[in-house]
Amino acid sequence: MQSSSPANASSHSSDNDTLASYITKYVKENNRRYHAYKAGSYWGPNDESANEGQNLAHAMYVETLDGALHLAPLENPQQILDVGTGTGIWAIDMADQYTEAEVTGIDLSPIQPEMVPVNCVFEVDDANLEWTWDDNFFDFVHVREMFGSISDWSALCNEALRCIKPGGYIEIVEHSIHTFSDDGTLPPDSTLAVWGDVMDKIGRKWGKTFNVWKESKSILERAGFVDVVDVRFKWPVNPWPNDPKLKQLGKLNEIRLIENLEAFTMRLLTQAGNMTANEAHVYLAQVRKAVKDQSIHGYLVVSVVYGKKAN
Repeated sequence: MQSSSPANASSHSSDNDTLASYITKYVKENNRRYHAYKAGSYWGPNDESANEGQNLAHAMYVETLDGALHLAPLENPQQILDVGTGTGIWAIDMADQYTEAEVTGIDLSPIQPEMVPVNCVFEVDDANLEWTWDDNFFDFVHVREMFGSISDWSALCNEALRCIKPGGYIEIVEHSIHTFSDDGTLPPDSTLAVWGDVMDKIGRKWGKTFNVWKESKSILERAGFVDVVDVRFKWPVNPWPNDPKLKQLGKLNEIRLIENLEAFTMRLLTQAGNMTANEAHVYLAQVRKAVKDQSIHGYLVVSVVYGKKAN
């Protein structure tokens, strides 16, 4: 054990200052700001515009679930983990809802607010690495919008199974990158239809799938989780539906897509997609125009998949 002498305290403080300086020395690329820790491993920027997009998506998920933060049937959870917490908004809301629990959010970027509930903590960490938590530690592990971010989903879910208590849950929440339509208004050669194919191809080249929304159930079952439930929802790409709830989700989704397409794809298009920045901007303008076209009744599929660790 180290002595608590002033010299050692100063050295420890210096080490922390060096680490803090390193993880906040953000990378600038195509006029966007990206994380420094594990630089280049994640497609999304962490600047203010991107963070606003994350918070808007959070509002959409809560609206989709009729005000709920999860679908897994939790009972008095004590330890909760939010993988890829981003702005930390879900973790903060969970800490407010479950005041007896400790909620931990991990992310590559330390962009979370400083003023948070006393039972909420944030850590800079990479979920792709071997997890350092003890066996049977968490009551609930939450994973949301980590598509294109996980190099091996089976490995991640195996680690989660080890760290979750018997009877505890994992929940994976994702949405599709492909646009779907039920009434034939989405031609297969339309910009929106092709957009999904482009992102799918780029994701495979990137080495991190964007199709986890349709694979989550089988991944959890292979890992050993039981009673796995897969619930699907629709996010219209714009406010074309007549149904009030879907129309509202469409309004929010149109804003999210138009304002955050660059954040979502610029790094992917210019690196894995081999486009120049100018080519990417031209292409994204075409996609934005397609998003606004209400004659196309398109939607993204949202999947909420949860499973339990056997008792």
